[in-house]
Amino acid sequence: MKLTELVKNIALKNVPADDVDISGIASDSRQVQKGFLFAALKGTSFDGNAYIPEAAAKGAAAVLTDDFSVADKCPGVVFLLSDNPHRDFAKIAAAFYARQPEHIAAVTGTNGKTSIADFVRQILTSAGLKAASLGTLGLIKNNEEPQYAMTTPDPLTIHRDLSQLASEGYHYMIMEASSHGICQYRIGGVKLQAAGFTNLTRDHLDYHKTMENYFEAKKLLFTDMLMPGGSAVLNADIDVFPVLEKACLETGKKPVTYGHNGREIQLYRAVPLPHGQKLDLRYYGREISLNIPLAGEFQAMNVLCALGLAAELTGRPFEIVKYAEKIHGAKGRLEFIGQTDSGAAVYVDYAHTPDAIENVLRAMRPHTSGKLQVLFGCGGDRDKGKRPQMGRIAAELADVVYVTDDNPRSEDAAVIRDEIMAACPGGINIGNRAEAIKTAMAKLDSGDVLIVAGKGHEPGQIVKGVMHPFSDHEEVLKNLHPTLS
Repeated sequence: MKLTELVKNIALKNVPADDVDISGIASDSRQVQKGFLFAALKGTSFDGNAYIPEAAAKGAAAVLTDDFSVADKCPGVVFLLSDNPHRDFAKIAAAFYARQPEHIAAVTGTNGKTSIADFVRQILTSAGLKAASLGTLGLIKNNEEPQYAMTTPDPLTIHRDLSQLASEGYHYMIMEASSHGICQYRIGGVKLQAAGFTNLTRDHLDYHKTMENYFEAKKLLFTDMLMPGGSAVLNADIDVFPVLEKACLETGKKPVTYGHNGREIQLYRAVPLPHGQKLDLRYYGREISLNIPLAGEFQAMNVLCALGLAAELTGRPFEIVKYAEKIHGAKGRLEFIGQTDSGAAVYVDYAHTPDAIENVLRAMRPHTSGKLQVLFGCGGDRDKGKRPQMGRIAAELADVVYVTDDNPRSEDAAVIRDEIMAACPGGINIGNRAEAIKTAMAKLDSGDVLIVAGKGHEPGQIVKGVMHPFSDHEEVLKNLHPTLS
């Protein structure tokens, strides 16, 4: 593909004098081959400009950068000067791979992204449509086993996957959009027909520093990335809703609201059932009821957002709504693993923020006739301020609390637990996560509910920079029926 074709819709600071053939694109110098365009992107711990000479030595034909300082050391390489290489590389990736499914949506927010993306794919697949989802659980086509997992992959991966999906006849795609992925323009160039917003609570302040910055990053999905006239499916019950709706209207987007205060999708009654709940809705002007096999108001809200996205993608709200009753919980999201010999229920959930752990505990209280118990920890090298918050919430809402290790990363795991325990003095402190699960499950009685929280679907535990194989799901299964093992 000619370089001029790749960059014709990009406002570069310089216009390349020479046109060259581009055989591939990469943002990792190790993947560069002869004739490639190399994007020198800056990350939190590296600067891609340092790898320009290596890319040139491997045969790069062009370099996208914000720094021309090494241009004279790379003869024969066309340098493209950009004031935002992340954004422009996403556009280049979109131009290089070109094809995309006709109907694409993204969902952002602190919590619920994974479940909502999974629910939309399930609803569309049940309706007989070829649909895929992309995010924390991986790339999932229809209901097949997932491929790689990352909340928001790099733009090269995203556009390569979109092109492949289009070639395989997939017409629908729903993806998670993390705040990091949005502000780094990883989904730039994606033709978003709809975008959803779940909620905004404390998370990732190690990266964004303030809640204002965190919100502004997420808002970009709607103001800068959602196509003109696209549908913004917004939670009408959250504090930032008025600001977000105003921003959408000012940039030519169509707000579609859900929640207790929703216009298009209003929840006015939720009745707990033994294995789920009944939702009474005002749905696109009609009164309907749905029985969903999921517990808790936060799951009800996830379903409403998923319905809004599926309805806006298809334009057939009343044809797809019935399929919401067939969805099942996403892996590691309030996932029922089994019942112990004593008659207690054990769930695994990804809750790793104050809001998420509060939501899951409140969700399970109506389904608990005995003691509501929770086991969790906090990740190292991340926002330390949420540790006492999570400890306080667990102490207030659970009857029994086990504090254990999550992913301590480079931090001292005992220090992390102590910071949680300071707000949860009645908690049981057991550092070894496998031992904590074993201990908690051995003490369960009939009617108790245990929620193993924080890691969800994750297959490993990061300690001192090393990933050790570990699965909450497998550990729970191992201890479900100890008398049979």
